[in-house]
Amino acid sequence: MSTKSQLGKSEVYVTVDVCIFAIKNYDLMVLLIMRSTPPYEGVWALPSVFVEKYETLDKASIRVLKEKAGIFGNLYLEQLYTYGELKRDPRGRVITVAYFAFVDSEKIKFSENAAWHSVYKLPELAFDHNKIIRYAHQRLKNKLEYTAIALDILPEFFTLTELQKVYETILGEKLDKRNFRKKIASMGIVKPTNKYKPGVHRPARLYTFKKDVKSKKIPGFRWTRLEL
Repeated sequence: MSTKSQLGKSEVYVTVDVCIFAIKNYDLMVLLIMRSTPPYEGVWALPSVFVEKYETLDKASIRVLKEKAGIFGNLYLEQLYTYGELKRDPRGRVITVAYFAFVDSEKIKFSENAAWHSVYKLPELAFDHNKIIRYAHQRLKNKLEYTAIALDILPEFFTLTELQKVYETILGEKLDKRNFRKKIASMGIVKPTNKYKPGVHRPARLYTFKKDVKSKKIPGFRWTRLEL
């Protein structure tokens, strides 16, 4: 489908936008692309595509990851919300179905016109993408309550302090160490190993996610892992 600057005034178009989150240096980042065509030429925006006539929404979201972000492989990807406000796109009537993904930033490569930006310090954004990112961030925070969403970005073995830092980065706040560990224990998603991480003081025990964590019957638990 053409993405020319002026869409047909009497037609309705559907796009898929994807909020791609990652953690870099304990800062929550979102991948943005600098627009090279009107409207909002030269302004940062979420990676997106127009949905083709015989393409499902999930397939379109995967195409965004491949074509716009250069992401291949398995990852956490979930449909977020549908945005259909009038005049949200100056080119015409455009309805957007937003997704969000959580990835390991070290394992992906993207084009020169794309860059990571801190969720806590966003630049000027095209369309209503600021609103979409804020909602996606809130959904990501909610996921921490009942999923092992950090599974795809942590190494196989990690300390509870490292896991806590991931949670704090996503939540944007400090957590009480004792309460955090009680919460993680109650979720039953990690288990201790016999390995330790050397440190300046006492070595820290290493943990790993349980093998059945993706199918564990945690209330509200939902994983959507798509083959790319």
